[in-house]
Amino acid sequence: MGKRMVILGAAESGVGAAVLAQKKGFDVFVSDMGKIKPHYVDMLDRYGIAWEDGGHTEELVLNADEVIKSPGIPEDAPMVLKVKAAGIPIISEIEFAGRYTHAKMICITGSNGKTTTTSLIYHIFKKAGYNVGLAGNIGQSLALQVAEKDYDYYVIELSSFQLDNMYRFRANIAVLLNITPDHLDRYDHCMQNYVDAKMRILQNQEETDAFVYWNDDPIIRKELEKYQIKAKKCPFSILKKEGMIGYLADGQYVIEYPTPFNMEQESLALTGKHNMYNSLAAGITADIAGVKNEVIRQSLGDFEGVEHRLEKVVRVRGVDYINDSKATNVDACWYALESMKTPTVLILGGKDKGNDYEAIAELVRKKCVGLVFLGADNRKLHDFFDSFGIPIADTHSMKDCVEACYRMARPGDTVLLSPCCASFDLFKNMEDRGEQFKSLVRAL
Repeated sequence: MGKRMVILGAAESGVGAAVLAQKKGFDVFVSDMGKIKPHYVDMLDRYGIAWEDGGHTEELVLNADEVIKSPGIPEDAPMVLKVKAAGIPIISEIEFAGRYTHAKMICITGSNGKTTTTSLIYHIFKKAGYNVGLAGNIGQSLALQVAEKDYDYYVIELSSFQLDNMYRFRANIAVLLNITPDHLDRYDHCMQNYVDAKMRILQNQEETDAFVYWNDDPIIRKELEKYQIKAKKCPFSILKKEGMIGYLADGQYVIEYPTPFNMEQESLALTGKHNMYNSLAAGITADIAGVKNEVIRQSLGDFEGVEHRLEKVVRVRGVDYINDSKATNVDACWYALESMKTPTVLILGGKDKGNDYEAIAELVRKKCVGLVFLGADNRKLHDFFDSFGIPIADTHSMKDCVEACYRMARPGDTVLLSPCCASFDLFKNMEDRGEQFKSLVRAL
């Protein structure tokens, strides 16, 4: 009998890992505390993989040689603690998949902008005709693609949770966009634990690899002093400074290394200051990977952005409605507010991850003409914002929320869903939150 591989969690990453493990001759078992979605059940059955849902059977889990844990399961979940106590190694699906491919790995992490940057890099590589897969927090699981396809490159969005259980995996190009407080509820409310998880993107990099990072981030700059970085350092900044290989200057978007490149800043498809970082990170990555200048220029100019990220939905009675449901932390909301050009009715709320709203206080005072709270429990929001003297509505469903916004907004205003919080209190996930918002707004 082959080595026994037990997979905890049966969504995209777990089922992908199960399929790959099955193909590689492991004795595979999948266990999920919740209910497995029908299309994942079909996949497991199609491959003849044993599974259970609605709870974990200890003796079927604790006889594993190795456990692959889905990133959504916390480190202190009872079953995870038992696995650790039994001395069974726990890895992530990405770590497992990395063992079975020689493809070049382009890995992107950061507290904000990951999905946009990952999607933009993938867009450029596709346009350049590269044989490339999109994986990680976005698209199909890496393990499933390694099992079923044969790509030369993977562009992978990595969350801190995925990085937590990665050990031997190596990024050929590592991209670190920024580090701001997020998910502190999963890191014992200790910022350094979260920072350490993000920095794991550097582990195992060699001299032939590249490390692309935003040089203006104070946390990244401080952390870099602690690491012996072997990879070629490729820092970028909004301003032209010594040592920067990418920056903006005199209305131009400039990359100096490895192949000099520039284009008019106005020709970039993505607007807003935060997207300049994302566009720089993506352009530098493509340049390092050998994509020709004309393809980079064309791709940076025609990229269409990411769903649920500052997505313009519709204009109703002179009011613009924008879906930024992907803003699940305070910093992402800061970027959204910073890019608003009109008086804004802001929708906030959801599952709080230890948020500090002080970071957006000044922008809320400056830009917001109304606040609509949308959550199961909005007390923390009231405690912080009630004294601002801005009209506030308290809602507990998307229907009530959209109606409150409709009553509050005047022609020329923008209604912005940029909630600062996770969505799990009232919605399946942030996509569900964004979809509900869009369909109700379109029905106004």
